[in-house]
Amino acid sequence: MMKEKTTDKAFRELMKEKAAVIDEMLAGYIFHPACDEQELIAEAMRYSLLAGGKRLRPILMQETYRMFGGSGTQFIEPFMAAMEMIHTYSLVHDDLPAMDNDEYRRGRRTTWAVYGDDMGILTGDALLNAAYETALSVLEVCETPEQYRRVSRALGVLAANAGVRGMIGGQVADMAAEKQKEPLTGQQINYIYWNKTGALIEASMIIGAVLAGATLSHQEDISLCAMDIGMAFQIQDDILDIVGDSAELGKSVGSDAANGKQTYVTAHGLEQAGAEVERLSNEAIGILQKLPGDHGFLETLVRYLIHRRS
Repeated sequence: MMKEKTTDKAFRELMKEKAAVIDEMLAGYIFHPACDEQELIAEAMRYSLLAGGKRLRPILMQETYRMFGGSGTQFIEPFMAAMEMIHTYSLVHDDLPAMDNDEYRRGRRTTWAVYGDDMGILTGDALLNAAYETALSVLEVCETPEQYRRVSRALGVLAANAGVRGMIGGQVADMAAEKQKEPLTGQQINYIYWNKTGALIEASMIIGAVLAGATLSHQEDISLCAMDIGMAFQIQDDILDIVGDSAELGKSVGSDAANGKQTYVTAHGLEQAGAEVERLSNEAIGILQKLPGDHGFLETLVRYLIHRRS
């Protein structure tokens, strides 16, 4: 089990190593054009997917899979790739002029800023479709009814949490909230954060648990843990938008305030927001500590997310 005293610098390096391995894995799932007419969209997909980043969701999926005794890569890697494709498509669309109108992400120009907003839309669409093609490929390696059952359940989680009952629903609510003059209620903020950010984190960890054969009870525990992590992650994002450094973040800061966006921080202030990140993170760690298997890395990851600066 990873020791609690692992230094922040050492853990950052470990996360970079894991992200680099995932980057290499993702490159193997990149769409290869069959004709010249597909080359532009393939280039835009590569530009978007291989732009770097923390690769938090596939890491959470892989580590949850390992915690519950999963081994090998043939079942988990296609789902890891699919999850990152979905996350990337959501960022590509989020940056569009009709959404957040951001020109920089991860230290370089966003997809629409390079290829145009029309190609930004199509690139996101292409990544979403590629995600499901990639995840469905796991069916080809299933040999037993139990494997088919687990993969079927994982596919259902992936689709539901990325759709209107998950991430898309949260995004719609977030856009509607930007037009709302009255202060957002706590229930509205929770709904947006649980779905816009939490849904894919929850899906990542549940898919890892499902594919490893975790019990339904343990899947429910993982769901609660993941939603705590997702909520804490988004509130920390709000905090960093105010106190963060744009060079570290790889994107501009202060955009929420500039756009008049209501967030957990605008509703409760920086001090309470920080305390809530701490509370949610400790709750997530408490859930992990009650689960079987080696959860040391996941615990350290949650602690790292509390204090991250990017």
